[in-house]
Amino acid sequence: MLDLSTRSLYLCVGLRPDITTFLPAVLRGGVDVVQLRDKDHSVERQRAQGEVMATICRSFNVPFIVNDSPWLARDLGADGVHVGQQDVSVATCREILGDDAVVGLSTHSPTELNDALDQPCTYLSAGPLVPTPTKPGRPGTGLAYAVAAQSRSLRPVFVTGGVDESNVADLIRAGLRHFVVVRALTEARDPEGSARQLRRAMDDALSDGGRATRAE
Repeated sequence: MLDLSTRSLYLCVGLRPDITTFLPAVLRGGVDVVQLRDKDHSVERQRAQGEVMATICRSFNVPFIVNDSPWLARDLGADGVHVGQQDVSVATCREILGDDAVVGLSTHSPTELNDALDQPCTYLSAGPLVPTPTKPGRPGTGLAYAVAAQSRSLRPVFVTGGVDESNVADLIRAGLRHFVVVRALTEARDPEGSARQLRRAMDDALSDGGRATRAE
């Protein structure tokens, strides 16, 4: 099974016309997990661009994850799938993709976390820390929930919701090690430079005040 415990900068990105230049740029900048997350376009369009994304990610040896659909993940030869609380179950994802696939599960509350800890996930996500446009209508869970989730989980917990260069150092000093980013890179004028700056902020925080090793 693919181990994500050493992966720390996870990008969620939807369909975009410049994907063949944007994706290599952020991967050069330090992104080490990529998820295709698109709520607006057909499966056919997602499949077409997903094939391109999967090829690029393989060339960088970076895991490629598909949001919501284990069937699309299987068709694309992706490394795995990420599902939410209302999506296909983790057990069904395992049936479709097998034991070696990456399966991620979103959590937003202590009750959901308790349930997730007993499921055969590769990793969990916790958040959003604050309300974000990418998850309209969902309230922020706050920092304490993310820290508690990571402390209780033996698997990586990727924190979502408003993570960027301005706050990632504080999150690392709070004990977090795995981060999902969206707008910090998808809306950047210089995606590669922004990814490098974010990665540098993470590395500096680990050197200055974070723990020496990543949480697992």
